[in-house]
Amino acid sequence: MSWLTNFVLPKIRAVVTNKEVPENLWQKCTACGQMLFVRDLAANLHVCSNCGAHLRMGPEARLAMLFDEGRYATIELPKSVIDPLKFRDLKRYGDRLREAQARAGTPRDAILVAHGTIAELPAVIAGFDFEFMGGSMGLAVGEALLSAARLAVLQEAALIVVPASGGARMQEGILSLMQMPRTTLAVEMVKEAGLAYIVLLTDPTTGGVSASFAMLGDITLAEPGAVVGFAGARVIEETIREKLPEGFQRAEYLLEHGMVDAVVPRKELKATLARIIRLLMSPAPAPAAAQAPTRRASP
Repeated sequence: MSWLTNFVLPKIRAVVTNKEVPENLWQKCTACGQMLFVRDLAANLHVCSNCGAHLRMGPEARLAMLFDEGRYATIELPKSVIDPLKFRDLKRYGDRLREAQARAGTPRDAILVAHGTIAELPAVIAGFDFEFMGGSMGLAVGEALLSAARLAVLQEAALIVVPASGGARMQEGILSLMQMPRTTLAVEMVKEAGLAYIVLLTDPTTGGVSASFAMLGDITLAEPGAVVGFAGARVIEETIREKLPEGFQRAEYLLEHGMVDAVVPRKELKATLARIIRLLMSPAPAPAAAQAPTRRASP
């Protein structure tokens, strides 16, 4: 009996007992509701294999997708003042920051700045993380974009910004709104140096971010289906008391109305960026020397 109890029974239980399945194996498509295997989704650049929807992507995965061979170097960003207004709602702002950093597994804020090459062309990319407090822009994000601009000028590289943000960070009040002109100055710094400034609009790009650096690109690209605007569609409808057009504030709608230059599928982004950087950063050909007109001898 002891042999059955101690040897056979545990093996039977091991076979029939349900093993715990990790919670992060599947992700639901926000467009069609299809359940997607996380590993397959990552291999497909976070594009739904069922409907083609472009799902949100973290900055680390995006940088690995755009830089040559996925290799890049991040820069250490300046330390900004934490909770300058001592803001508190249901929680202290400082506690919310620490919780967001714990989920991200890093002490950074809502942006990541890195440099490397795209098709062997030097580039600096500033990518937003929407999972970090909605990618909201505060002091830390403003400082990061200034640092990215300075690095681009130093390396004579193109600056690419990939916003995914709900706008200015309300917990920092007027200080977050001050980042709008500061980031605009960062853009001007790059343009004055004769370097390319490219913006890739992703879902969502709204609020103070869309009202500042996100709309100042030499070339403005957008991912399919990205929501881009200032105020939300529901707020606009309630204000003007009219029904908005179908697809309002989507990337394709903005393309039709001249707000973006191209809507580019994620799999074509790297090649498209390389082509744009090469065109914008190549030196202009020297003008052909003017030839003096020849005179014919009079007969």
